[in-house]
Amino acid sequence: MDKIYTPAQLGSLALQNHLVMAPMTRNRATGNIPNELMAEYYAQRAGAGLIVTEGVSPSPNGLGYPRIPGIFSAEQVTGWAKVTAAVHAKGAKIFMQFMHCGRIGHPLNVPAGARVLGPSAVAAAGEIYTDAEGMKPHAVPQAMSEADIRTAVEEFARAAKSAVEAGFDGVELHAANGYLLEQFIRPNSNQRQDQYGGAIENRVRFPLEVVDAVIKTIGKDKVGIRLSPYGVFNDMPIYDAMEADYTYLAQQLNARGLVYVHLVDHSPMGAPKVPDSIKQVFRTTFKGTLILSGGYDAGRAEKDIVENRCDLVAVGRPFLANPDLVARWKTGAPLNAADQQTFYTPGPKGYTDYPLMS
Repeated sequence: MDKIYTPAQLGSLALQNHLVMAPMTRNRATGNIPNELMAEYYAQRAGAGLIVTEGVSPSPNGLGYPRIPGIFSAEQVTGWAKVTAAVHAKGAKIFMQFMHCGRIGHPLNVPAGARVLGPSAVAAAGEIYTDAEGMKPHAVPQAMSEADIRTAVEEFARAAKSAVEAGFDGVELHAANGYLLEQFIRPNSNQRQDQYGGAIENRVRFPLEVVDAVIKTIGKDKVGIRLSPYGVFNDMPIYDAMEADYTYLAQQLNARGLVYVHLVDHSPMGAPKVPDSIKQVFRTTFKGTLILSGGYDAGRAEKDIVENRCDLVAVGRPFLANPDLVARWKTGAPLNAADQQTFYTPGPKGYTDYPLMS
């Protein structure tokens, strides 16, 4: 049997295989509350060793997109408990991804009293969809004060406690794809003059404060982080010092003993390729579990696991369209094609109705 289908270890967790369902925003959480439909969706895909949920906001301020779930209310914790119970019943482990959208948002997408925040008052290029008025330019975020930063750190820590209460095996901090944690790391979105801006040691200060607070709350064995060096999504341009900056970040994360780093390579969707040198930096510098993602098929996943390029492989769209992806890969069965028209629409169509193997 190929190695990807054999049991794997993630810290103290035993996984049924080496495959991870990657986090994918699906916009089905009406009122920002997880529901029965979402529980069905995740349970259908519990052939994975590990499931990482879609991005979940730790704060009302982080709800940048319509219908994304949160983890800051009692109703949300109750909703998520149904998801974890359904997934665990099928044998998979599940981590919640914390996604604070930061400046990738719009006042029409956040609840009353919430604010669109960022490291600096610099709007991201491009537009964002709102249910109320369709496409709108990204809002100029309010630059976070030091008090706002302290509040956000506390929100992440509180969310971690709530996620464990809801039955999650751990959490993944989304410091990729142009969201708040990465907005601090990148110099185009972080133009601060204080201790959170300037040199890389300052730009990673807030993300590392979040890491430290979450570890203190639930333990390092339950904390992973997702990074996208060379990702350009959400107005995150390439810059000269990127490899040096992410090398420093790899060292800092290793010192904290997180259970995993999840590196995403968006080149299959048109972004610049993540150089092998960066992947190698994380492989050698970071001593925890390394998860790689980006355009994997079964053959490439097996090759990278066998050649020890990573410990686990994360797969996104193939899992979206094939709830029984692991069984299909194992048997060489044909795959369902993903319907892009229904990626972010409400309801079961294109969500829970993809056919299983007959």
